[in-house]
Amino acid sequence: MALPPAFLDELRARVPLSELIGRKLRLQRAGREWKAPCPFHNEKTPSFYVNDQKAFFHCFGCGAHGDVVGFLMRHDNLSFPDAVEQLAALAGLEVPRPSPQERQRFERQKTLYDVLEAACAWFEQQLRAPHGRAALEYLRGRGLDDDTIAQFRLGWAPADASLLGAAMRKLGHEDAELIELQLIRASDHGGAPYSFFRNRVLFPVADRRGRVVAFGGRILDGDGPKYVNSPEHPLFHKGHVLYGLSRARGSRDAIPIVVEGYMDVIALQRAGFEGAVAPLGTALTEAQLGELWRLDPSGTRAPVLCFDGDAAGRRAAERAIARALPLVSADRTIRVAFLPPGEDPDTMVRSGGAAAMQRVLAEAKSLVDALWDTTLRDRARETPEQRAGVRRALDEAVATIADKTCQSLYRQEIRTRWDEAFPWRSAFVPRGKDGGKPGKGPSIKPSSLKTRRHQLVRLRDRLLLGAIILRPAFWEEVSAHLAEAALPDPVEQQLKVLVQDRLEADSGLDAPGLWLHLDHHGLASAATSLLDLTVATVPRLKHQDAEEARAQVRELLLLDHRLAMEGEIAAATKAPGSGADPALERISAITREKTGLIEGDADAAVTGGETGTSHG
Repeated sequence: MALPPAFLDELRARVPLSELIGRKLRLQRAGREWKAPCPFHNEKTPSFYVNDQKAFFHCFGCGAHGDVVGFLMRHDNLSFPDAVEQLAALAGLEVPRPSPQERQRFERQKTLYDVLEAACAWFEQQLRAPHGRAALEYLRGRGLDDDTIAQFRLGWAPADASLLGAAMRKLGHEDAELIELQLIRASDHGGAPYSFFRNRVLFPVADRRGRVVAFGGRILDGDGPKYVNSPEHPLFHKGHVLYGLSRARGSRDAIPIVVEGYMDVIALQRAGFEGAVAPLGTALTEAQLGELWRLDPSGTRAPVLCFDGDAAGRRAAERAIARALPLVSADRTIRVAFLPPGEDPDTMVRSGGAAAMQRVLAEAKSLVDALWDTTLRDRARETPEQRAGVRRALDEAVATIADKTCQSLYRQEIRTRWDEAFPWRSAFVPRGKDGGKPGKGPSIKPSSLKTRRHQLVRLRDRLLLGAIILRPAFWEEVSAHLAEAALPDPVEQQLKVLVQDRLEADSGLDAPGLWLHLDHHGLASAATSLLDLTVATVPRLKHQDAEEARAQVRELLLLDHRLAMEGEIAAATKAPGSGADPALERISAITREKTGLIEGDADAAVTGGETGTSHG
């Protein structure tokens, strides 16, 4: 039911956010706000802030954000109506009653739910009737005992297409209701309506509240597809429902596990994996991912998506990864697991017990691992062009991540893995008259160069953040780089995200305005320390001439190119036949390019670096 905005505003005003959250967390005063360790992710230093004046909470660690209703929904795993009811009771308010039209619609929905419940009970009875004996023996042959069959409310749809309609009419339900719910269908030839499910074992599908909304049917013999599901109707949209979800919601500590079939869910839940669920014959949807994440608002138990280990399973995994990436955040991610060839969870648990499935779950890959593996798998990577295609695919996938902090950290992770998998290779140097024998030039260990580069790049990123706090007007030039930078210090990373969000919302903000914003969020001390480091390292950033300061920022941005040239000089110096003229010419060319950078001829130097440097 849609609630009037005025009622929701009054509800928020009547229940101060700090009062509600203070009942569940130990809040500490922080200026005009309150703070506490975030309840939605693990942390030691409080980054969860509550602002009564603005009526919202925000976590700078995981990005959780919302109002009093949103907090109750997320913390207590409640639906919106249930959260509103609880808050209204606290506030002494009465939830607005529905209009006559809304009441009529609710009554209609209740009637349809009653019809589905009656049909489910009838199908259960048919399984125990004489004509259901073959179906019952089939289920027992699949390892299900009578208690399990009853718990999951399994049933049987007889071959006689008239029986369901006749039974429902005796209970007072009309054919029009059964047709609307796709339980029976009208004849195209003017005859009596006939049952949609015939000669099938039935698996009732419930919504998140446990109400039957549809059925899945497995044929025992004869023609037709092996499995069919109820067509969609007013109470059932298959992209929003997961088989087994209502049972999974009853276990707060279970890891959500997504499998393929009804029997897989039943087998896993029986074996103790109470978070097992399955989509209804389709690829996982955004709505279904949302249901999975609602099973664990803290984000500590990432859902595991299980796929067959064959080529089709790999393709399905790629689609699921592409679906999940735009939605990930600090407390929303997935893991990916592959089953042994020819196995499914049902057969694995029956033959190897719960331990067999535990081994599969133990090998589940994080989302970034799965993205890396599925992108590189079966792709040629021998030539620069082939590697460029792989890198483009990775970058395009990461670009779909909506959460800016997550996207930045994913880019950093992919860049690190790429550098390790495809290390820089020196340019080809012709062999000299010594036949390629090692030269006598100075030896520079690659590991020391890599360590130095890593340290300098991290320092540079900190200095760029300090430069923006000092001169926000330079944000447009630095934003793309800082978006990908991951600062090792969590407080400075929090500072970066806060600066980034504020300047993207107001690009014209000046330094005093930005400083007040940082101070308001308790980060003035961290900003001061970073500014001290920045000014001490690059004093000309405080130059009165803005262009002089801007030149210093550009120098910082060119650090990667300079380090790449140093690597080329080192490689050329130690290359076979380094005393030969071609090697000397190469060193001289790089040195001239480096000199051009130092003298400020940045455009020419960058162009030369792009054409003269070979990257793996």
